[in-house]
Amino acid sequence: MGLKPPIRRAIAADALAVQALTRAAYAKWVPLIGREPKPMTADYARAVVEHLVDLWEEEGELLALIEMIPAASHLLIENIAVRPDQQGKGLGERLLRQADMLAISLGFGEVQLYTNGAFASNISFYARRGYQEFQRVIVPPGSVAAGSVAVHMRKRLNVAASR
Repeated sequence: MGLKPPIRRAIAADALAVQALTRAAYAKWVPLIGREPKPMTADYARAVVEHLVDLWEEEGELLALIEMIPAASHLLIENIAVRPDQQGKGLGERLLRQADMLAISLGFGEVQLYTNGAFASNISFYARRGYQEFQRVIVPPGSVAAGSVAVHMRKRLNVAASR
């Protein structure tokens, strides 16, 4: 193809669109876990300023996004969301590759993420793309997600081969 992916970094003015897309993308999980998943309740006015949020847009429409946080030793994917009518078309995989490239450009050899243990299809999706589970954590009492299991996954990147 040779075309540059239609990705741009979010700005403060994008916060409402980021929130709306995330809420739509995660709504399917509410019946499974009996509450809104964490990304549905996040403060996106803050996130688009404090985190790296990349937006996938086509013809002026937001189709997908990935929210990333540089940590001390890795890039953390905090949220990846694809509009429901666009799911299954490869946008999530492309955004994961975007995160890989960003991690390498920042000097990281690893990307991490976490998902709800009840979201088996997400765990499988990430595993098929090179992520390995390394920790399961029961969310402590007092949290909205108390008692749920967070599955932490990581993907090691071949930094030397990409330079």
